[in-house]
Amino acid sequence: MQDAINLVMLICAAVAALAFGVLAAYGICRVAFAALKMHARSYALKAPQTKPEVAHP
Repeated sequence: MQDAINLVMLICAAVAALAFGVLAAYGICRVAFAALKMHARSYALKAPQTKPEVAHP
């Protein structure tokens, strides 16, 4: 009986570790994309505004 409880605890610990890793990676990606969005927004404000070029036939 003790072996079955140990096995269940081991499985639960493995699933919890996987879930923590997924959530940590999700959080890191959210922070990175927010930083990239802020960088793109600041770059767009600094970039010179040019007129779009029109192709002439």
